[in-house]
Amino acid sequence: MFLFVCRMKILKKLGLCTALLLALGGFSRGQQSDVVENKDFEVLKNLEIFASAYKGLEMNYVDGVNPGDLIKTALDAMMATLDPYTVYIPEADIEDVRIMTEGQYGGIGSLIHYRDGSVYISEPYEGFPADRAGLKPGDKILEVNGESTRGKNTADVSAMLKGQAGTSLTLLIERPDEPKPFEVTLTRQEIQIKNVTYYGMLRDSVGYIRQDGFTEGASEEVKQAFLDLKSQGMKYLVFDLRYNGGGLLSEAVDIVNLFYRKGVPVVSTKGRMASKNHTYYTRETPVDTEIPIVFLTSRGTASASEILSGSMQDYDRAVLVGERTFGKGLVQNILPLPYNAQMKVTIAKYYIPSGRCVQALDYSHKDASGRPLPVPDSLRTAFRTAGGRVVYDGDGIEPDVAVEVPMVSDVAFSLVTKFWIFDYANRYAKKHEKLGDVADFVVDEALYADFLEFMKDKDYGYKLPSERVLDEFEKAVVADSCMPAVRAQYEALVKTLADTKQGDLRRHQEEISAYLREEIASRYYYQAGRAQAELAGDETVETAIGILLDQDRYRSLLRPKSAEMNDAVEE
Repeated sequence: MFLFVCRMKILKKLGLCTALLLALGGFSRGQQSDVVENKDFEVLKNLEIFASAYKGLEMNYVDGVNPGDLIKTALDAMMATLDPYTVYIPEADIEDVRIMTEGQYGGIGSLIHYRDGSVYISEPYEGFPADRAGLKPGDKILEVNGESTRGKNTADVSAMLKGQAGTSLTLLIERPDEPKPFEVTLTRQEIQIKNVTYYGMLRDSVGYIRQDGFTEGASEEVKQAFLDLKSQGMKYLVFDLRYNGGGLLSEAVDIVNLFYRKGVPVVSTKGRMASKNHTYYTRETPVDTEIPIVFLTSRGTASASEILSGSMQDYDRAVLVGERTFGKGLVQNILPLPYNAQMKVTIAKYYIPSGRCVQALDYSHKDASGRPLPVPDSLRTAFRTAGGRVVYDGDGIEPDVAVEVPMVSDVAFSLVTKFWIFDYANRYAKKHEKLGDVADFVVDEALYADFLEFMKDKDYGYKLPSERVLDEFEKAVVADSCMPAVRAQYEALVKTLADTKQGDLRRHQEEISAYLREEIASRYYYQAGRAQAELAGDETVETAIGILLDQDRYRSLLRPKSAEMNDAVEE
């Protein structure tokens, strides 16, 4: 006790009583064992070391220090040793947390992007202030309320654009083909980000819902989209979660409840503290427990999306088609800190109805480089769905029908990241007042030839893997003084690879045309148009439709295989 009081006095002199009390807040009177006392001592000792080091830097460092930046750097580094989801959130970033959970913020309603040292309007949201003010993709933001955006990144400019709904701001905009910059005055409004970005009928009887988020109200959006599709004659549903990185666990539970009966468990959370252990059940009367459903998944399907798709698989309520999911089985809580700061902390793992946890990486075990290790196959455990199908934990959720997604080609990646497809879509929209129905729009030979003409003087350079190998070869032969002997062969290879790349725009025409179609459609029909355009030629969607329209195959996919049945009998 004497040691504890002495250390309290030292820390008080350093102005860290609050930090110490917070650190010890979790220790109760019932934890007075020797082990806990030793742990208390370690906490106190290291707090004192940290405080002394901080004070020494603040008082002695040659150039002076910014206390806030120094502490934030220390906190960020400390939490980076745990997992990527445990993070410190300063007061200035609290608004971003609200956006992630509530899906709303005060702003102008537009995506923005950074390019060549400047920030541009990327994609206005239909009907929101940026759209109503006439801002277009490709507009460069020079100033916000008289403050220059020079040297600022997208996060900086985003913070300048956001604010209390109802307040006004003035942007200085530079637009291609306009003689000089012009001002636009907008009034910020509450921006509600949609969770369901598109829904519609794919065939006479097959409906489609694309859900990209799990913020507040997601389940209600899904319900309304579903009921609308039912009114249009939908008998089968394709539910797309490929672009969904997750969000609120409660919304995932409520969406399961739309399609499965009341009173069953959907997900359980288990952590170190008993107070964090919960089981979440369906609570309402479902909307439709019979309609055949296919869920689409990818490596981008994570967290709440895995709870939804995994639960539907565990209850044999839907067929999963696509790629193995991301594998995020960790649950975070927001904890308050002094001075309006917060901390997002991983407090538990979640387990879906079969009992499996989908977490793919083990952050408690890392390699020599600090990278988390994957859960080894030897430790993956078999579980069973409600109908007896075998499923496994430890590496996301494996779909019932896998569809291999082709890798993006080097040339397509370059055209997208260098914004040449973006620029061409702007050029196309300026020349064509209307587009017509997205379902009927195709990138025909004439349009693609125009794109090739547009690209004639553009730099879309990229390095092929073989070129990177050739670069290393050049360094090696120069170092060995062998270049004179192999120069002719080396230069011939360089020319051959360059000639090969020049033909890539034609060789990858189908892939590039798909990106052109999506980007052009978004100029006329915003996010919904882009989503609809992405469906054309989508192999995963076509596979899903084929399964739904072949109900014998659909039902067989939801039944255990004969080998699994034999295993069940032996057990």
